[in-house]
Amino acid sequence: MLEEVERWLATRSWSVTDRPLHQILAAKQRTGQSVSVVLPALNEEETVGDIVAVIRQDLVEQVPLVDEIVVVDSGSTDRTSAVAAAAGARVVHRDGILPRVPAVPGKGEVLWRSLLVTRGDVICFIDADLREFSSDFVTGIVGPLLTEPDVQLVKAMYDRPLGGAAGQGGRVTELMARPLLNMHWPRLAGFVQPLGGEYAARRSLLEQLPFPVGYGVELGMLVDALHLVGLDALAQVDVGVRKHRHQDGQALGRMAAAIYRTAQLRLARGHLVRPLLTQFERGEEGFEPRTYSVDTEERPPMTEIAEYAARKVA
Repeated sequence: MLEEVERWLATRSWSVTDRPLHQILAAKQRTGQSVSVVLPALNEEETVGDIVAVIRQDLVEQVPLVDEIVVVDSGSTDRTSAVAAAAGARVVHRDGILPRVPAVPGKGEVLWRSLLVTRGDVICFIDADLREFSSDFVTGIVGPLLTEPDVQLVKAMYDRPLGGAAGQGGRVTELMARPLLNMHWPRLAGFVQPLGGEYAARRSLLEQLPFPVGYGVELGMLVDALHLVGLDALAQVDVGVRKHRHQDGQALGRMAAAIYRTAQLRLARGHLVRPLLTQFERGEEGFEPRTYSVDTEERPPMTEIAEYAARKVA
């Protein structure tokens, strides 16, 4: 590990207990910054309501830390929107945001569009499939942004149990993302959960970043933020344990391909052929191929979007 990363781990890796809630609230009041929490959601009716309810009760009603909770529904066919609204979130449908740009499927697409329908100076992203959710996830990653003026982006780190066994990184993290970062961007090797979906950042940073439309968004954001603001502007906070729904092996394969492609684009920008990934499923006549396109499209920095610029003027 680079000496710079060892120093970073000692100075930019914290625990949620390092910043008591009263300290975070005092910093928010002193600086006048507002906080938006965004949950990207696709068919998450079983969990999204509980997450929204905890954030609303702990960080809106009991203490005024969060100014808005926004669920961006990316085309759910279940009751995700209704459950989220009943729990107290403002629900916005992906296709209703920036309609002149046709939406494409993908998590990064939803996060990018969320910048247009939120107002916070600090934006906190939380995945909508978490179970046994604690508001520590929010206070942990928002806290450094309110108390440390030099910090621009904060990732959550946590244990991720799988099948009852303790563990840290997820499977795609350990088999794809961590090797890529260590080999090509070793200054990012200190992140425990580089692909984690729980992180917060200043709007002033997010609006300058391109957003891969799919699963590559977290890796792309880390790499681009490193180049834009430097390692010392990035941080991570230990928030405990993360429990969520696990994907099957083939879904993880598609995620890994998208993440690899995101890294590829950043290693060699240019006009590259859209790649495909073929996987196999057993059918009536043996193993049958299934071919998927791998996300390569990226949305430009939000500062380049006329509607966003007009909104800021208004």
